[in-house]
Amino acid sequence: MFDPSRLAKEGSQLTTHTRNETLKSLSLPDAFEDLSGIIRTELKVIVSALSDRAGERLMLSHRQTQHLKRQLYNRLTQTLNETMAPLVVDRQ
Repeated sequence: MFDPSRLAKEGSQLTTHTRNETLKSLSLPDAFEDLSGIIRTELKVIVSALSDRAGERLMLSHRQTQHLKRQLYNRLTQTLNETMAPLVVDRQ
């Protein structure tokens, strides 16, 4: 879970961590691949809305807000990838 107080305590470690953090790729099964672009766009909108609101309400620094955005995007993408992976259509 995202804890802004933890980020404030970590200080310079956060800078190193966020610069090296890469975004996960959305990997949907072939039957859903045509939806990848739409889903990727919607994920960005959801992540921006949530992290921007958190930044305003919790008075997060720019760095903390960026970290939250990456964390949200990566976790949502990972959840979609893991949930959709078993739905491969096998037409033999």
